[in-house]
Amino acid sequence: MSSNAPERPPTAQFIAALSVARNAKIGLASGVAVAVLAYAYRVLEIAGPSVDTRGSPLLFLSLALTLVLAVAALVTVGLTLVSAYRLARES
Repeated sequence: MSSNAPERPPTAQFIAALSVARNAKIGLASGVAVAVLAYAYRVLEIAGPSVDTRGSPLLFLSLALTLVLAVAALVTVGLTLVSAYRLARES
């Protein structure tokens, strides 16, 4: 084996350079915040009673979980693209 082998694989270095872990944490927090607000608005009837009463709170909980994942993925990809752009500008 070569003595000049990198300590981390190139993919791990790339992910670390783009701050993907930090971006994923921010994305997840954003997704949870949006979903909690949407769930509270719909289920707790913050804006008053809803005319449409189809659907249970359990149904809206599953939709809120889907919203968490969608917003988290969108924010994570967006922040990672910004990180990649900044890294490319530095080089």
